[in-house]
Amino acid sequence: MANNIGNVNLNKPRYDQSSYWGRTRHFFSITNPLNLLCSSAELDRAKAIVTNYKEHGDAAGLTVSELWRAKNVYDSAFHPDTGEKMTLIGRMSAQVPMNMTITGCMMTFYRTTPAVVFWQWINQSFNAVVNYTNRSGDSPIPITQIGMSYVLATSGALVTALSLNSLVKTAPPLIGRLVPFAAVAAANCVNIPMMRLRELRAGIPIVDENDNKLGESVTAAKWGITQVILSRIGMASPGMVIPPILMNYLDKRDILIKKYPFVNAPLQVLLCGLCLTFATPMCCALFPQKSSISVSSLEPELQDAIQKLPNPPQIVYYNKGL
Repeated sequence: MANNIGNVNLNKPRYDQSSYWGRTRHFFSITNPLNLLCSSAELDRAKAIVTNYKEHGDAAGLTVSELWRAKNVYDSAFHPDTGEKMTLIGRMSAQVPMNMTITGCMMTFYRTTPAVVFWQWINQSFNAVVNYTNRSGDSPIPITQIGMSYVLATSGALVTALSLNSLVKTAPPLIGRLVPFAAVAAANCVNIPMMRLRELRAGIPIVDENDNKLGESVTAAKWGITQVILSRIGMASPGMVIPPILMNYLDKRDILIKKYPFVNAPLQVLLCGLCLTFATPMCCALFPQKSSISVSSLEPELQDAIQKLPNPPQIVYYNKGL
C-alpha cells in the first residue's frame, strides 16, 4: 500500500523557482559539498526512492523531510534530463571544493609563466569536465568537439593570462593579482559555447508547461548558453576579486604573508572556499533552471509548428544547463 505523506511534487524543486531566493535555497541544497560523501549505494537508494515515489506515490515509510533529502541527493548526482549518474568532479556538489583549490592556486602562483600555464590548464581541464557533465538535454557530444573546446578554451585562457601579465608588469600589484580572473572570464566565453556546439547547431528541447516536448530550438540554446556564461563568470567573481584585494592589503603592510610566506596558498584557498560557498548557489540561481521563452521569439518554422497545435502555448520552457 502506498504511504500517503501529502501532495509532494518531486517533479519540481522543493522551493519556488519563480523567485530568486527560492532558486538560491534549491542550489544551496544541491551544491552542498557533503553530498559528495554519499556512497554509490546511497545514491542508488535515493534514485530508487525518487523514482518509486514519482511512479507509484509510495514514500516507503519516509517523512516529508526524508523524501526531500533523497530528492536533494538525487539531484546532486544525476543529470536532470538523462537520469545518468554524473562524474564525481563534474557534479555541482563538487564545485566549491574543486574551485576553491584551483582558484586559490591560480591566484597564488600567477607570476611565472610555467605556473600560469599549469594552473590555467588544470582549470580548463576541470571546466571541460563540468561543462560536459552538465550539458543541456540528452545531447551526445563528440570526442572531437570536446577536444576542440578544451584546446581553444585553454589557449584563450593562456593567451589572456600571459598577455595581461606582460602588460601589467609596471602596474600596481593588485592589477597583476586580478589577471587570473580576466583569463577565467575569457575562457568561459570560449569553453561553454564550444562544449555545447551541437546545441547551437541543432537546438535544445523545448516543452510546454506540462513537459510535453514541442521541438528543438537554436534560439533557446543561445539564450541558455548566454545565461550559463554569465552565471559562471558571476560565480568566479567574488572568489577571484575579494581575496586578491585582501592579500594585497596584507602584503603592503607586512602582515602575516612576508613573515610566514607558506600560509599564502592555504589562506587564498580558504578565502576562495568561503566566497564560493555562497557565490556558487547564488550565481547558479541568477536564472531559472527551467527557463522560459515566448513562442514569438523562436525560429519561424518552430512558431508555425506550435501554432498548429490545439490550444498552442504562448510561453515554452527549456533546461538552460549548468
